[in-house]
Amino acid sequence: MAAAGASLEERILGGLDDEQRQVASTLAGPMCVLVGAGTGKTRAITHRIAFGAHSGVYKPQQVPAVTFTARAAAEMRTRLRDLGVGGVQARTFHAAALRQLQYFWPQAVGGQLPGLLDHKANVIAEAARRLRLSTDRAAIRGLAAEIEWAKVSMLTLDSYAAAAAGRAEPAGFDLVTVARLFQSYEDVKTDRNIIDFEDVLLITVGILQEDPKVAAEVRQQYRHFVVDEYQDVSPPQQRLLDLWLGGRGDLCVVGDASQTIYSFTGATSRHLLQFTRRFPEATVVKLVRDYRPTPQVVQLANSLLAARTRQPWRGKGADPWPAPLELVAQRPTGPAPTFTECADDEAEAAQVAARIRTLLDAGVPASEIAILYRTNGQSEAYEQALASAGIGYQLRGGGRFFARREVRDALLQLRASSRAADVEPVPQLVRDVLSNLGYAPEAPQSSGAVRERGESLAALVALADELDAARGGAAGGVFTMQDFVAELEERAAAQHAPTVQGVTLASLHSARGLEWDAVFLVGLSEGLMPISFADTDEAVDEERRLLYVGITRARVHLALSWSMARTPGGRANRKPSRFLDGLRPASSSRSAVRPEERSGRRRQAAPAQCRVCGTLLATGAERKVGRCSNCPPGYDEHTFEALRAWRKEAAQEAGMPAFVIFTDATLIAIAEARPGSLQELSRLAGAGPAKLERYGEDVLRVLSSN
Repeated sequence: MAAAGASLEERILGGLDDEQRQVASTLAGPMCVLVGAGTGKTRAITHRIAFGAHSGVYKPQQVPAVTFTARAAAEMRTRLRDLGVGGVQARTFHAAALRQLQYFWPQAVGGQLPGLLDHKANVIAEAARRLRLSTDRAAIRGLAAEIEWAKVSMLTLDSYAAAAAGRAEPAGFDLVTVARLFQSYEDVKTDRNIIDFEDVLLITVGILQEDPKVAAEVRQQYRHFVVDEYQDVSPPQQRLLDLWLGGRGDLCVVGDASQTIYSFTGATSRHLLQFTRRFPEATVVKLVRDYRPTPQVVQLANSLLAARTRQPWRGKGADPWPAPLELVAQRPTGPAPTFTECADDEAEAAQVAARIRTLLDAGVPASEIAILYRTNGQSEAYEQALASAGIGYQLRGGGRFFARREVRDALLQLRASSRAADVEPVPQLVRDVLSNLGYAPEAPQSSGAVRERGESLAALVALADELDAARGGAAGGVFTMQDFVAELEERAAAQHAPTVQGVTLASLHSARGLEWDAVFLVGLSEGLMPISFADTDEAVDEERRLLYVGITRARVHLALSWSMARTPGGRANRKPSRFLDGLRPASSSRSAVRPEERSGRRRQAAPAQCRVCGTLLATGAERKVGRCSNCPPGYDEHTFEALRAWRKEAAQEAGMPAFVIFTDATLIAIAEARPGSLQELSRLAGAGPAKLERYGEDVLRVLSSN
């Protein structure tokens, strides 16, 4: 930032590029900022708020800055404080709604606000018991997801069944049964005087709609709205935003339609893409200068998205894909992304660990390396490979940083030391305090809990150095121990953890908003990317966007890999992801989608024939196994019995008949086909999406061990 004697514009707007400067200096809305990954959107909107506050156009207390994760909201507050602006209400939609609900409930409804439900599982289990329905943990997860979908879609108990027609049956239950369970779930909540996460938005919307006094008070308080990640808004969130605005247009929305990856939570980019229809007078700014990755990574990301605009198989009448922003790299050239095909999952994990060791030896910090995968179940192989190579790692979404004992102890010690009137520089004081808890400048050579403890304390020291540099010392300000403790307490509340030394293992969904110097995208085979359950054009396009998110997390080094078999010695029947066609060396740009899917139609199935003698198959059981009853079976008896033993155990745990899980005919078909992936298993009759989700991984494990 410019020197203190410089003009306001130079101090706040200096260092921004032309497009960012336009965002930051245009203080009246409506404004729509279309961004690409790594183009500095948070920088632009925080400087906009800071410029408005310092110029007197905004009162910080009247600026709600809404985003979608507590971590992003905490990061925004931190940046605003660094710019000398406090008091801005930077929160998630749910946190903002809950705060209003707590304040207005006594006058709008009366009495005390009901308790907030953390997890739905126990309530859904109780709702199922009241209806005498048998459920297991997988079924409860499926039902919870369905109820959440219904509520974020703003469906009532009466409208659910009609709106859900055509959707996959959740947990194997028909929609009438799910509707009954939905009602029972609401009854249990009423009996327990609790509300769930979705109710927070819906009830706040209801109060603002029905109570003009409450709505007027909210609109008097909040004047200048900023909404980050606007491509993620759900119908209740958009309705809440509309009620906050009350017909006003002082709104700045920021979003990237190419990063819409949470449609299963009700998120839709429609509001972002149609913003100018609602506000024809809106200023539209596009941020396309990409400051994060090298030109090589940017080119790959652009090529991935450009390929979808050429897909001819969406069907007549469908809206065209929105044209993606073409990013323009701003960094110096770097290494080309690598593409690696491996024999099996174990070999893929081993080569990733070996390449990470090379990066570490070359000086890349472990905290600047990430392994990203489609499903959390893929992490185990990489945990084992890294542990075998003596490389520390952290699971994103695992144990929370601020819940660690050493971090809790450190916060207590730091809080106590902040009460003393000591003028010692904060970074040195933090080192002195934490040395009593075992902090040392050198990383511990041991592994396990001892190493994690040392890394946790080192992360706190590094944060003290970072904040002191940003707010005191070289910045010319005063940064005290009280400031540091306040920062830690706020971060603990938002679960905004500092950087820990260790390779990050994370799912692609949890990686959005983060970045690393080196990223390994693993398991990029058909059935995992796109996931086998993505059976519509829209679902496949979301999977493509998910891969785009993964690619754009990398600053310099990017490695993409896949394996041909699940286990060592297994059948090499996997194929690389269709999304890599035209991107990886020696591949064409033609999509791997089947021809009948390209035309938007399914071929009519030919009459089923016995694969042994060629005669037509007459019964459903014969069609399931692909063989007539007169021909000898082609499966290993030991494998079939292992599948039956697993089915019996699963049925006993779920409290249901064994045939409900899989019939004998389906087990025979599985034993004969020996599928090596969820995609192959999905091609067998009797293995629908719900059963794949609940039992697919278990079946593959039985097959791989027999």
